[in-house]
Amino acid sequence: MPRQEVVRKARRDKRAGKSASTQAGEFVKDQIDRIRKGKHGARSTKQAIAIGLSEARRAGVDLPPPRKGRTKKSTRRSAKYAYEVGQGKRTPKRRPKVSRAVANVLKKEPRSTASRSALSKQGKRAASRRTAASRSAAARKASRTKGARSRSAAAKKAARTRARRRG
Repeated sequence: MPRQEVVRKARRDKRAGKSASTQAGEFVKDQIDRIRKGKHGARSTKQAIAIGLSEARRAGVDLPPPRKGRTKKSTRRSAKYAYEVGQGKRTPKRRPKVSRAVANVLKKEPRSTASRSALSKQGKRAASRRTAASRSAAARKASRTKGARSRSAAAKKAARTRARRRG
């Protein structure tokens, strides 16, 4: 169950006109934080992200399941059910035994999947699957919805990074 604070942040993103994936990002970040704190682990970085996306769908973020051919059938079905729960079209069956079993399995998984290097690798791999045009369009939209203050902060950070790489 996602914390109310995370749901609030996602709603704020929605009001700011940010995309569904940005709203879902709040839930993914929360999952990463939980793993880093040692509450549980994940088999892979992808799994950590998938858990966050599922929570986002269940919380009502308008993030439809992946299209056919993108992922396996069981993943799509799981995402579809989570999405329907979030949209109020389905009432979830409470299954305490299953929940407990999943929690216990996740506790035994490694925590290194939420490390900085693991997330960086995953991000690079995901970006490399996209076209340059798609990445560019995403960056343009991001700059539009960022707002002046955080755009300025991002520009300063980029300048610092460039300076560090040069010297």
